[in-house]
Amino acid sequence: MDHHCPWTINCVSHRTFPHFIRFLFYATASIIYLEYFLCLRVAVVWAGRNLPSYLGPTPTQLVFLFVFFVVNSITLFALAILLARNIWCLGGNVTTIEGWEIERHETLVRRSRVLGGYLDGPDGMRVKIRKQEFPYDIGILPNMRQGMGGSPLLWLWPFTATSSNESGLEFETNGFEDPSLSWPPPDPDRMPRSSNRASFEQPFVYDVDLSMTQNNVDAFRRRQQEDLKRYDEGGTSIHRRPFSERYQNENHRDERFASQPGESDDLGSGEEGWRDSEGDRLDDFGVDENAEFYDEDDTPLAELLGRRHEHTDSK
Repeated sequence: MDHHCPWTINCVSHRTFPHFIRFLFYATASIIYLEYFLCLRVAVVWAGRNLPSYLGPTPTQLVFLFVFFVVNSITLFALAILLARNIWCLGGNVTTIEGWEIERHETLVRRSRVLGGYLDGPDGMRVKIRKQEFPYDIGILPNMRQGMGGSPLLWLWPFTATSSNESGLEFETNGFEDPSLSWPPPDPDRMPRSSNRASFEQPFVYDVDLSMTQNNVDAFRRRQQEDLKRYDEGGTSIHRRPFSERYQNENHRDERFASQPGESDDLGSGEEGWRDSEGDRLDDFGVDENAEFYDEDDTPLAELLGRRHEHTDSK
């Protein structure tokens, strides 16, 4: 997925990205065409500014012309920037989310250089951070062919066929990095915490005499069920403090990790709420940040699709 577009109410993905580029291109071209005629009209009005009012437009027409010209100009400016950015991403074979990940990785590399090449992960883990090159940038023209598909003559043709699902399962790499390395690189703040749920088959008791009282056992099990309920509802999710706070407390080992559960419900205040240079979070691109940072099922999508195909073939 590239990102979720709220204006088209659709996700821009490998299959829909060429259509999205064509949509931006034709929308920008149409607005430029409209801007041209608006400029001609404004020039005519300005040239006749010294004429008697009954020879020119009415005040209502002037207000509509002014509002139309301003709104069209602002829209053209925004769409032109969006089109230019997406063409730049197309030339680098980078999705919007991957651009966020690249900038995040560069930030982690800078931090690790200050702290000796390692950063703190969950549960006291020390994670070695090394710079990795983006593996899917294979050259401007090959990148554009891979993103738009088909012949360059059909890239702007509105009725070009949609890419197949199979074409988005495997992508050519540039070979700069070891093929065994994954992308995106390891991020200490997105690594799942080790399971801290104890086995309650043999509950711990403080005194043998207490365990013989059925009422105490029942009370313990009720507390146990309440704890499990709060755990499943996410009430005990631990969010890491921002790096600046943890770096200031580097000499205090007990302050290196997250704030206690319940201290803050605002993900934007923790490390999960990291923003890139444009102020965007993953949530702004349609990604569920809670699942992204705390989901322990890290099986790649291609592997899940392969399993589904095997299951289908077996039937």
